[in-house]
Amino acid sequence: MELLLEKRLKELGEIRQKVRLGGGEIKNAEQHAMGKLTARERLGILLDENSLLEMNMLAGHARGIPGDGIICGSGTIDGRQVYVYSQDPTIKGGSVGLEHGNKMYRTVERAMECKVPFIGLYDSPGARLPTSDELDVLSMAKSSLFSNLSEKHGGSVFFPCTLASGAIPQISAILGTCGGLSVYIPAMTDFIYMIEKQSHMFITGPQVVKMIIGEDITKDELGGSAVHSQVSGCCDFTYADEKECLLNIRRLLGFLPLNCDEAPPVYQSSDDPERACVGLNDIVPCSPNKAFDMYRVIGEIVDNGDFCEVKTNFAKEMIVGFARLDGKTIGIVANQPMVKAGALTADSSDKQARFIRFCDCFNIPLILLVDTPAYMPGSDQEHSGIIRRGAKVLYALCEATVPRISLVLRKAYGGGNLGMGVLPGLGNDMVLYWPIMETGILGAEQAVMLLYGRTPGVTKEFIDQKLKEYRETYANPIYDISSNLNVQDVIAPTETRSYLIRALKSMPDKRRNKYGKRHGNIPL
Repeated sequence: MELLLEKRLKELGEIRQKVRLGGGEIKNAEQHAMGKLTARERLGILLDENSLLEMNMLAGHARGIPGDGIICGSGTIDGRQVYVYSQDPTIKGGSVGLEHGNKMYRTVERAMECKVPFIGLYDSPGARLPTSDELDVLSMAKSSLFSNLSEKHGGSVFFPCTLASGAIPQISAILGTCGGLSVYIPAMTDFIYMIEKQSHMFITGPQVVKMIIGEDITKDELGGSAVHSQVSGCCDFTYADEKECLLNIRRLLGFLPLNCDEAPPVYQSSDDPERACVGLNDIVPCSPNKAFDMYRVIGEIVDNGDFCEVKTNFAKEMIVGFARLDGKTIGIVANQPMVKAGALTADSSDKQARFIRFCDCFNIPLILLVDTPAYMPGSDQEHSGIIRRGAKVLYALCEATVPRISLVLRKAYGGGNLGMGVLPGLGNDMVLYWPIMETGILGAEQAVMLLYGRTPGVTKEFIDQKLKEYRETYANPIYDISSNLNVQDVIAPTETRSYLIRALKSMPDKRRNKYGKRHGNIPL
């Protein structure tokens, strides 16, 4: 080996070792003292062992900012390729400089080119402020702060993220206190993860809020994981620590395809596709006024009771998430009678529409489990924009082209038939009833009382008789299906799992032609 090569190899090895330490051992120790992992440790948990192929690893090292504060590249999760970046808060606080932003942009761009998922791990205050020396240079040259930007920078990552939307799954994890670019970019992606008592998202932090409007507020109160998972709905998943969070990103990807042109992966299920759901006979009471836990219904139906719920703590009256039937991914949308009687609300409409559109983007069949008294009435809901936000659900349902089945378990009244896709003409492939269900503009008791309740001389016995007649005829699905060809079948609760599996197998390559246009204008 010649001396020059030997010298350069030694120099390269030393620089690589220094870059791998990020901001150095002291700053890494400070990360650990806060209960946080380093940027490389995060990637070590997220990706398959030794699968990371890093891009632009040596960027910025000569200026003492290894990687310019971000690690980018490709790797595998359960053997399937992804592109990923991880911001490093030990280098310039993880702020987004020129090379940093360029690496972010190119990572999303590469993911699009390769048609594989993109994952961003965020721990950054946002854009990096120029130093006083840099400002002096700009002032002397009479140059703009933005004059040296290329088209591919931190402030333009929204462009490839928008192009990637609906083409590849995009996942973000907020692993520290993030602001500016580092929250707007995640907001463009499909799913956001946060860590309890560690993650924060806000456009302006507590100090600026205090300075501008005089409001005294903590980081947790302004933009902590509880706020965004329960109140704003920005966050889809929360976990107690980073390791649990990163492992659950791996889990989520197991339900998803690599891109919009592929089907989700199929697994060999150990759960018998013909298994009878005997427990369903006792979980759902016949009385429409008694609450039951929809999670128990879902657990009985899906493979091994495995359900990956999205937005668990937001708008709890609606349940959405991923599961499998006979090893194949499905999306579940279900009313939760334990919360607000399963009524449809402004917040639940946002949650429902967003999930339906994601499933439609990525070839995931939809199962809607219906038990709702209709839309929640009141000035609070009207003033929250339930008309506009409820319209999002109708738009999403009518736009969806993936296989879709609505199963009415017990009741679907009024607008609930619209919001859960029960009415004909909304693009549903199948509507199924359980034998105990009733539907209509109103429930049986409300309908009878409206018709006869104010009639002079009416006795309780007369009302009870009319109610019995109503339930045995008008509200009896076994009679309804005789003349209602929009309902495909009445099924026993015990056969729900096997019936749904066979129904989905009957439409594996279902497609629907779309009208030639750029795109519709969803009521956002």
